Amino acid sequence: MFVTPAFAQEGAPANGDTHGAAGNVHTETGVAHGEHGTGVFPPFDQSTYPSQLLWLVITFGFFYLVMQKVIVPRIGGILEHRHDRIAQDLDEASRLKAEADAAVETYEKELAAARGKAGTIAETAREAAKAKANADRAAIEAELSEKLAAAETRIGDIKAKAFAEVGAIAEETASAIVEQLIGPKASADEVAAAVAAAKVGA
Repeated sequence: MFVTPAFAQEGAPANGDTHGAAGNVHTETGVAHGEHGTGVFPPFDQSTYPSQLLWLVITFGFFYLVMQKVIVPRIGGILEHRHDRIAQDLDEASRLKAEADAAVETYEKELAAARGKAGTIAETAREAAKAKANADRAAIEAELSEKLAAAETRIGDIKAKAFAEVGAIAEETASAIVEQLIGPKASADEVAAAVAAAKVGA
């Protein structure tokens, strides 16, 4: 579509020579010298609407293609990359949480097992100490019983020996007393009979 420039007015030279004419029309603005400020602002000039719409469509199409082919894919790639990164971080966090939960569960199981083992060891040690104490007490009691029996046997021997010696001493004493009182010495049989009679009488 060809648009007639605004400066192509009637009376202008056909060969495009705008200088030397009575109005001295300016070749760039299309406004005659001396008529500045009276023209319409170009974007609002209805005669340029078709060309403006054409360039608007071309510009919009260009920016649309740039957005569709360059900007939107890049933004989509960035968003997809961030989405994948966030998904990976969430998966990693879930994995670490599962590992932490498993570690805590294992620790609690090991702690419970250690406590049970410690209780068993303590009970075993207590029973062993109790058994050892009972065995030591039984051994000591048996040793004391043996010593007591030996002491009683020794006491019995000492007592029997003492009684035997007492009889001999009594006979010697009685013999000496009789000799001092009567004069002649009594026989051993008489002295023994007298001592035995004294023991029976006692």
